Amino acid sequence: MVHQIAKSSPAASLSLFKQQYLQLVEPKKLAWPERDQLRLPEIQAWIYDHMFNTESLPYSPPERYELRVLKQLMSRVEEATIDPNEDEISDDLMSRLSTLLSSKLPSEALSAQHKSYVTYSSILENGDRRPPHENITLLEARSVLSSSGTTGLRTWEAALHLGSFLTTEEGGAFVKNRNVLELGAGTGFLSVLCAKHLGAARVVATDGDHGVVQSLAENLSLNGLRSSNAVRTEVLQWSRLPRTSWLKEEINEYPCDVVLGADLIYDKEFVPSLIDTIRDLIDIFPTLDVVIAATVRNEETVDMFTTRCEESGLWLNDISFSAAPETENRSFFYSTDMPLRIIHIRDESSE
Repeated sequence: MVHQIAKSSPAASLSLFKQQYLQLVEPKKLAWPERDQLRLPEIQAWIYDHMFNTESLPYSPPERYELRVLKQLMSRVEEATIDPNEDEISDDLMSRLSTLLSSKLPSEALSAQHKSYVTYSSILENGDRRPPHENITLLEARSVLSSSGTTGLRTWEAALHLGSFLTTEEGGAFVKNRNVLELGAGTGFLSVLCAKHLGAARVVATDGDHGVVQSLAENLSLNGLRSSNAVRTEVLQWSRLPRTSWLKEEINEYPCDVVLGADLIYDKEFVPSLIDTIRDLIDIFPTLDVVIAATVRNEETVDMFTTRCEESGLWLNDISFSAAPETENRSFFYSTDMPLRIIHIRDESSE
């Protein structure tokens, strides 16, 4: 089903279209502008200048994706034409399409293996979109497994769901002016969000894969955070934390108030070591808040996680936060085909 936003202002419609495009939303799910808008020369000019003029975009989508969107766009522009003698089609858009069609682009399968810029845009409290410099841009390889076999090189739905929650007043209170540690940080979306937009005092982004942690540093640079003292990256293997770990050694310099994690509960094999890690972190920081977001792909795995947490003396509470339907979402676009949960965990004795 093709999504179209009805009865929206041209500015709002175009802004939404652009933000979804920069996040590489599948073309069939893009909020395409209305036909009456697409036939206007000024609208076509705006679309070219803001989406397909590579000289004006610092982080353009991959050309294969650009071609898919542009082909559909031109088809829609042609369908919107009422009088071929009066309704002009943008020469700039046609020229860009011709350039892409004549280029030797990699196949869809090969293109998906390459790292691409993905830009995520959130909305301010007054409903306006954040200025471009306040977006989050990451390099992601959406079909590549990391060396450990994990998919830490792309941002998954649970991270975007948790990010959406953290941008609310209730969610923001977990991280504002607090020290944040992210487990299984992957692309670093949540760590960048907390450090760049949500006022975290300090963020430590961790992952168990060395290659993923190297990519994390690159994504911090893209967002102006690489030289910031407020963010650091570390390799952290789940399991019982050794007494010589960086965390134990630097506990005074890097205190922790809240632990975040997303899409960590996907395999029963990793549940015990994840819970051991959470339990040890809480033993080090007794008042710690742990907030975990999960896509419920397998209910048994999530149930196993919650049961084992309770057996380890941990208090669990499901945070009530519903994902907006895809046709109504205006920020951090993600699929809601599968259930999403956000679980708040604390030491049972602190409740």
